[in-house]
Amino acid sequence: MPTVNVDKEIFYEILGTKYCEYSTDEFRELCFDFGIELEEDTSEAEIAAKMGNSKETGELSERPLLKIDIPANRYDLLCTEGLSRALLIFQNKIKPPTYKVVPPKDGKLQQLLVRPETAQIRPYVVGAILRNMTFTQENYNNFIDLQDKLHNNICRKRTLVAIGTHDLDTVEGPFTYEALQPKEIQFTPLNQTQSMDGEQLMAFYEKDKHLSKFVPIIKDSPVYPVIYDSKRTVLSLPPIINGDHSKIKLTTKNVFIECTATDLTKAKIVLNTMVTMFSQYCGDKWSIEPVEVVYPDGKTYTYPDLSSRTVKTDADYINSMVGINLSPEEVAEHLNRMSLNASVTDKETKEISVEIPPTRSDILHPCDIMEDVAIAYGFNNIPKTFPKTTTIGSALPVNKLSDLIRREFALAGFSEVLPLILCSHDENFAYLNKKDDGNTAVKLANPKTVEYQVVRNALLTGILKTVCSNKKQPLPIKIFEVSDVVFKDETQERRARNERHACALYCNKTDNFEVIHGLLNRIMQMLNVNLVSASSKSTGYYIAESENPTFFPGRSADIFYRPAGGEASVIGAFGVLHPEVLGNFEIPFPCSALEFSVEPFL
Repeated sequence: MPTVNVDKEIFYEILGTKYCEYSTDEFRELCFDFGIELEEDTSEAEIAAKMGNSKETGELSERPLLKIDIPANRYDLLCTEGLSRALLIFQNKIKPPTYKVVPPKDGKLQQLLVRPETAQIRPYVVGAILRNMTFTQENYNNFIDLQDKLHNNICRKRTLVAIGTHDLDTVEGPFTYEALQPKEIQFTPLNQTQSMDGEQLMAFYEKDKHLSKFVPIIKDSPVYPVIYDSKRTVLSLPPIINGDHSKIKLTTKNVFIECTATDLTKAKIVLNTMVTMFSQYCGDKWSIEPVEVVYPDGKTYTYPDLSSRTVKTDADYINSMVGINLSPEEVAEHLNRMSLNASVTDKETKEISVEIPPTRSDILHPCDIMEDVAIAYGFNNIPKTFPKTTTIGSALPVNKLSDLIRREFALAGFSEVLPLILCSHDENFAYLNKKDDGNTAVKLANPKTVEYQVVRNALLTGILKTVCSNKKQPLPIKIFEVSDVVFKDETQERRARNERHACALYCNKTDNFEVIHGLLNRIMQMLNVNLVSASSKSTGYYIAESENPTFFPGRSADIFYRPAGGEASVIGAFGVLHPEVLGNFEIPFPCSALEFSVEPFL
């Protein structure tokens, strides 16, 4: 959950309570009632000391801070302005504000012209203007901090959306949003004195403590996104850095906000959050000047869109879901406390019309409205009742079967291991002398390390990695695992399926193939599965020599299982592992292994 740090004295003052009269416990109770949590009553210096930054402690303020946990989908609560406003509305001290989109007096909107090349990298942009702002040190810090919070939350570390804020009086529209080759971009970045081109900027910010994590987003792209004014002054190079020329200062009066994005919906939410939170400091309170965005195809859009949405629900639905009994009027009253404008539209059907303000992008369905009613009513006030139906939980059949197989492995002297389900591509294929046909393994789109590239489709990889890490243990090493593997499956909704496998490995100075063979026979005996001949039509299992490249030639077999009334199919394999496989996992001892699917026995 995101955490917001607010100045305790200033925050209490906004809430209309004297600092000395409001205890931490009282505020913690208010937070709980509103559905958020006061994590800590602390200070900047205390936070730094806890994090081990003792050198910075002396430079930081001792002023009390309130550290508050905020739900991840409540972007309107990520700053002092939004959080205090919501709490005041919750306490019925103020009414929700009405936000206004007000064009300039001459009717001519600032334009943001989008060039076709931007489709290669960040195709969307939105913008707005806040006029006659009054900045203080406190709200200036909040303005910067909200951008950081949004970048780390909904913007997904600037991969989806990047926010740029500029002093409008230092630049001149119309603005252009372009995508140029790195060498063609030249400007002085924020808080720097030297002009750099795109390549120099990437090299410079790769070493930056705070911004280096954003460099890979565009570094390898043939073009970089950039925003110019009419005089070719660079406003920003999203998602990395703004230009120094248009930086926001305490004396700034008119603020131009632009958001470039790969996700237009997220960009609109971010822009709406920025302008609704800080339009309270405009000369004309709650008013926002729109910006016209013109795309290459001639389509024109005006942002921000601060119109409210209407969602219909009814009191019966809310009462049944929450477990309370409120009249439609009482439901509407609770919703109004949650910054939602609700009214009863039909007393007979108990229908309630709820207007969703632009600050509440988290409301997607009537169930979200129901949740807000439950919060406003008070979770502790909801009566405790017994469920209308009584059920007894039980293990899934596949888990019951897995436990039986685990027990037999353990009785045979094998120890259970639990390796990771992710592995490298080579470990899943090349190390086992297998080839990737592209239709078997589920691959991660953005692996952070080569150790976690694919989801395993065999348990043997993890078993061998475990042996590799325990080579110094006394021989023999006898280990097993009963767990899930994953296969691609286009017939499934998620295009993948889990399959429960069992795997065992015996490692000693000799391969002792008979140990693994005997273990297979014991497992089948426990499952009441008879050994039958390949030509028989009876239910049971049989083995047949195979040329599995994971095993030593001539020392491996496939396991076939024929269900009642069905055809025999391969469910697994066992044998002496190939020396190349052992070498790939740096295992100096011969090993025998067994792996099969347990699901055919359900």
